[in-house]
Amino acid sequence: MWLPYALGSALFAGLTAILAKVGIRHTPSHLATAIRTAIVLVLAWLVVAIVGSAPTIRSLSTTTWVFLGLSGLATGASWLCYFRALQLADVNQVAPVDKASIILTVLFAIGFLGETSSLALRLVGITVIGVGTYLMIERTKPTAETRNRTWLLYGTGSAVFAALTSILGKVGITGVESNLGTALRTVVVLVMAWIVVYVSGQQRQLRTIPRRDLVFIALSAVATGASWLCYYRALQVGPASLVAPIDKLSIVVTVAFATFVLHEKLGRRALLGLVLIVAGTLVMLL
Repeated sequence: MWLPYALGSALFAGLTAILAKVGIRHTPSHLATAIRTAIVLVLAWLVVAIVGSAPTIRSLSTTTWVFLGLSGLATGASWLCYFRALQLADVNQVAPVDKASIILTVLFAIGFLGETSSLALRLVGITVIGVGTYLMIERTKPTAETRNRTWLLYGTGSAVFAALTSILGKVGITGVESNLGTALRTVVVLVMAWIVVYVSGQQRQLRTIPRRDLVFIALSAVATGASWLCYYRALQVGPASLVAPIDKLSIVVTVAFATFVLHEKLGRRALLGLVLIVAGTLVMLL
């Protein structure tokens, strides 16, 4: 039941990174994140209206509210870090670091959620994924733009907060219809994103965003919304330690588009790393 949703989440998440990379070429990353979140919010509540789950909001427990809120905050922090990293470095550099959240998510799921079935396979899987991630991160020499490794700090922050998002979201989504849970979380992300925009003063550039950037930011938001709806439905009915790794297979989609559409180079070392990441994920599904 949960596997098709997890695969759908991976597909749309992979498209999100590419569309967002194009959309933030001339737009401040925090402002682009805030605009994307607003569009995702509209889509999420539209789906809630279609499935008719809005009335159930009155029956949500305090625990559900708290964990949905914390998950939203973690998501917002992850997004802000991720899209800032994308603005500073190539997609093929940032994506592997962000996907390292797989390792943290699995460890958190084992430690905090007690998902210990097939423990040996999962530990082998995350070890292989870790080696693959390292190979992809180390594949290129720093360019003038990335020599200070600032993008790596943002990418690491994105991974840590993404792992927290999965665990907090798993707990929060338990007592609520998945689409409604996604919509409620997105409200928190939207508020957080716009606070950061105003604190950084980027709202002044809202009227000067190129139309082309807006189009790609909107498309990335649609892809994000679809990914989220699939992901949190998968989390609701499947184990977080398996749903998260499958979702992170979006790196295959991301790297493919980055290589063939954005013409970013993919060396042999990076290709080997990508193969190991996929292999490690498949091992965990055995």
